[in-house]
Amino acid sequence: MAFGGEVIAETARSWRILETSHPPTYYLPRSAFTDGSLRAASGSSYCEWKGIASYLDVIGGDRIAASQAWWYPNPTDQYAELRDHVGLYPGAMDLCTVNGERVEPQPGNFYGGWVTSRVVGPFKGSPGTTFW
Repeated sequence: MAFGGEVIAETARSWRILETSHPPTYYLPRSAFTDGSLRAASGSSYCEWKGIASYLDVIGGDRIAASQAWWYPNPTDQYAELRDHVGLYPGAMDLCTVNGERVEPQPGNFYGGWVTSRVVGPFKGSPGTTFW
């Protein structure tokens, strides 16, 4: 993963989470991120399945993607494996890849789905899909 002209994360291990009408969201281990590329940001949100998410700024080079990553400090028991893993909006990054293939961001600005050639829509996020 690249941002601000720097590689900020690299891993061969992640969690691929699927939700209804969404392309997958990838959660990378915090240890995959370079030192200083993540910092706490204000705000939180609630997922009925995973629990309360806290937001993170992503930093690369001289750029900051404010609140473009999130994590679950205390996920629900069902998603306990997500502890110490970070999800982010691929559209805010310079480059995200899965197995060498460039990721396209899920349409819209609410969801953090990662679209590759193996993922077939339609997906939530485009105009008119809010209430699917």
